[in-house]
Amino acid sequence: MDVLPSQSEVFLVEESDRALVADGPALVAPGGARHQIPPKVFEAMRFVEAAMRQGFAVQVIALRHELPIDEAAAAIGMSAEDLRAYAAEGALPFRSSDYVDWVRLTDVLALDERLRAQRRRALDELLNESDYDEDDTPNDREG
Repeated sequence: MDVLPSQSEVFLVEESDRALVADGPALVAPGGARHQIPPKVFEAMRFVEAAMRQGFAVQVIALRHELPIDEAAAAIGMSAEDLRAYAAEGALPFRSSDYVDWVRLTDVLALDERLRAQRRRALDELLNESDYDEDDTPNDREG
């Protein structure tokens, strides 16, 4: 697994994902003692291990399931202004208190995944378009 500098990943373990699995993943102490962990927790530990093996420092932050919109934006590496704009246009449900707009972490992660998928599709379309000349004949990339 390759980790990029400043790559941010959020691992959310829903209640249904917290169960231990027989003969499932475990943390193993130097003395051999095993501490069973849920498979989803293993994914997070694998990310931490990969980053540290590549020489990166790792910051682990416990996040609430509902966050102020500024904290939620930071968690996914987006500007707070952009996340507020998505909320204002209805792409992200939120609730307001006296001083803070609150969003659910699951909703923020779902929005982030939708945006990533849109970017991937757009890039794929651009790459597919570049495979053809203006007259719709395939480019000869090897010639």
